[in-house]
Amino acid sequence: MLDVAVIGCGIVGANVAYLLSQHKLRAAVFEKENDVSMGTTRANSAIVHAGYDPEPGTAMARLNVRGSALTKEQCAAFDVKYRQIGSLVLAFSDEEMATVRRLYENGVANGVPGVRVLTREETLAMEPNLSDAVCGALYAPSAAIVEPWDLALALAEAAVENGVELHLETAVTGAEKISGGWRLHTAKGDFEARAVVNAAGVEADLVAAMAGEPGFTTIPSRGEYYLLDKSQGYVVNHVVFQCPNRDGKGVLVSPTVHYNLIVGPNAEPSGREDVSTQADALAFVREKAVKSVPGVNFRENIRNFAGVRANTDQSDFIIGETAPGFITLGGIKSPGLSSAPAIAEDALALVAGAGVTLEKKESFVHTRTKKRFNEMTPQQKAEAIRENPLYGRVICRCETVTEGEIVDALHRPIPPRTIDGVKRRCTAGMGRCQGGFCSPRVAEILSEELGIPMTQVTKNGGNSYLLTGTILDALKAVALPAVEVHLSDINERETFRHISYPAMACIAQIKGKGFAGYEEAILLLKEYVQGRRV
Repeated sequence: MLDVAVIGCGIVGANVAYLLSQHKLRAAVFEKENDVSMGTTRANSAIVHAGYDPEPGTAMARLNVRGSALTKEQCAAFDVKYRQIGSLVLAFSDEEMATVRRLYENGVANGVPGVRVLTREETLAMEPNLSDAVCGALYAPSAAIVEPWDLALALAEAAVENGVELHLETAVTGAEKISGGWRLHTAKGDFEARAVVNAAGVEADLVAAMAGEPGFTTIPSRGEYYLLDKSQGYVVNHVVFQCPNRDGKGVLVSPTVHYNLIVGPNAEPSGREDVSTQADALAFVREKAVKSVPGVNFRENIRNFAGVRANTDQSDFIIGETAPGFITLGGIKSPGLSSAPAIAEDALALVAGAGVTLEKKESFVHTRTKKRFNEMTPQQKAEAIRENPLYGRVICRCETVTEGEIVDALHRPIPPRTIDGVKRRCTAGMGRCQGGFCSPRVAEILSEELGIPMTQVTKNGGNSYLLTGTILDALKAVALPAVEVHLSDINERETFRHISYPAMACIAQIKGKGFAGYEEAILLLKEYVQGRRV
């Protein structure tokens, strides 16, 4: 029997797993997707909020401020990209200045360090590209930007290295109370645990309902974003918010840790897994953003994406026992990313309260370093190539990601299984071309390292195949003679081009003869047909 089972491996579940891994107990994490950080953690604003927005006295207020400080420590320990750039909440009227002053009072009450109200002149001095209509702002220097999926991955990897079991593609389908704990029904069999931590994100209410009355209902909200090229990363130097409203913190404009520019989100009711983007919603985001920063050049957009927030019918985080020994962490919306390490501390206390003994290990893994070729000095690059020649092969030109980095990721405690999994770990495909050039090479590396055919490599799991045997199947189905023609000699090109599945159903393959190859193919087919008729 497990001591603790954790359901979900986003930023909250990963934090819980990491804390559990520091103790002498048996724990396991159950994640329905093919990788960690695949839900809200993967698609959000990537902001570590300072903590002025939550109402004083709430769990959000307490956990946001402490969690933000812990997040900074975690990023330093695990070599996760983190930039403390501070945030501004802009006011465009006297009414909004009153909101700014209220947020300032919240910040002081919540213990947010350095928070202060700026005049119009001070605001524009800090951000010259803001609209002239700005009346003032709230400044919070402790706000930061981060790479959330990498932080969740680092914590989950550390948990695995410290002995926590990770079960991917293992959805929990039911729970029943048994003597001494709980039995979880999953897609891969039953598991028993003395205590359960429900960190299932937008599905936390559904998971809680397996154990008893959840006491809340998730009301999913979709937020849509623009991600702009690095040419726009200079437009603002801080996270720029507008005054919050009942739908959230409003549309923001912010640099990213990779020096792109992110703009968004809106807030639309949605399904739990609805990450579609809509033209009208994106137009709304754009219209709101230029109110703050008129100079954003949206023609430099390289990607649109959407994420789903776990809004609920309650205003605060929901942290407590659904049933004895079944702990639910629900409604973890903004500032959930910022609060996650502190939420995990609360969860650990509840685990202890459920009767699980927490005895600290004498030693455990709590650090990580990453080799980022594009950040190395020339001397460091030369040394990396001497140690491993794969670091001399650039796979992603936009981000200067090498084969060495990708192969190293594939040998980490939680290796990527998809092209997007590589992207989240190494940034291959995050540049201006969005994987247009490097995806085939990444697929080839995955095929070689995982020992699977190219046709089984997916972009993001499920049926997201880049290559299929469709042509091969069609040729087999019609049972007609065929010749495969390549204008160039594929054996003189990249190795992934050497394998051709359609050729398996062809009478011949012609390569490297240019247009003349088609003439030769027609003659071959003629001779073949004539031969069969004889």
